[in-house]
Amino acid sequence: MRQETGRLAYEAGRAAEGAVERIYARAGRQIIARRWRGPAGEIDLVARDGAEIIFIEVKASRTHAEAAQHLSAQQMGRIYRSASAFLAGEPLGQLTPVRFDVALVNGAGEIEILENAFAA
Repeated sequence: MRQETGRLAYEAGRAAEGAVERIYARAGRQIIARRWRGPAGEIDLVARDGAEIIFIEVKASRTHAEAAQHLSAQQMGRIYRSASAFLAGEPLGQLTPVRFDVALVNGAGEIEILENAFAA
């Protein structure tokens, strides 16, 4: 039973990421990495918009509010550290313009994208 629940959660996460990816692609942003694994953890999607790199964290739950609650400060720190490693491979390195988006997916499959969500 537990393996089945884990498999279903994995597949739901993949479906949510695919739906978010299609939104970015339709907006003309090139997806350059999926489930990119850095030293501190995974980044769900990485997109390029001109010179800017967009790191996208996808959160799915019954409601958008519940999905947003699943993103912790600790997880944001891990995403920052992995993003820094990703930028090491970019021509401008740490000087590359970046933004961190969060895509919230509710139980009905509706998507709300919070651009620059990590900004203070």
